[in-house]
Amino acid sequence: MIEHHDPLLKYREQHKHRLNYMPWLYWKLKPKHLQWASAWQQDYQAYLQDMEDIEIGEDCFISPLAHIFAEPGRKIKIGDRCFIAADCVLHGPLTLGNEVAINHHCTLDGGRAGIHIADQARLAAYTHAYAFNHGMKIQAPIYDQAVTSKGIYIGRDVWIGADVGIVDGVKIADYAVIAMNSMVTRSIEPYSIVAGNPAKVIGDRRDKK
Repeated sequence: MIEHHDPLLKYREQHKHRLNYMPWLYWKLKPKHLQWASAWQQDYQAYLQDMEDIEIGEDCFISPLAHIFAEPGRKIKIGDRCFIAADCVLHGPLTLGNEVAINHHCTLDGGRAGIHIADQARLAAYTHAYAFNHGMKIQAPIYDQAVTSKGIYIGRDVWIGADVGIVDGVKIADYAVIAMNSMVTRSIEPYSIVAGNPAKVIGDRRDKK
């Protein structure tokens, strides 16, 4: 009996690990790697769609190390050529446009009203967006108070830096940039560059050369 040895097999687990945390590399794979990687993704995405109320577009990468929850009434819809990296926690309702990047350790919770992320938005590592809030009256513990949800909107070609927080009710308009470690507590105008806690306008993308 002749054994067929795959010389690439010993590297495959590390290659998968790299893709889990750097998924943009998926679209740069050589044909010899793309063959197994695309089969791996097809199998996982089919499993995910069977388990959750989720719709996945064409040519996406979703790390099996991400935590994705979309029970009935909390659907997740993912457009074409999106990626979701490892250790993200996504809870619908959530809609991603096309070519959206969700880097590792992001947490997105749609509450009741949902989170919408438009085409080509990029969310750096450790972005946190929560589309709900608790009441804070002193007469009752926080956990006993009513939860409200207004929703969050992140526009086209928005860049969210690492460790950014976004609170419920915020709209970040198209082409805005949010600097690392910012806390977004109010809506942001198109093309704005904002930074700080709370985030304030520090520039305009149209001024950049």
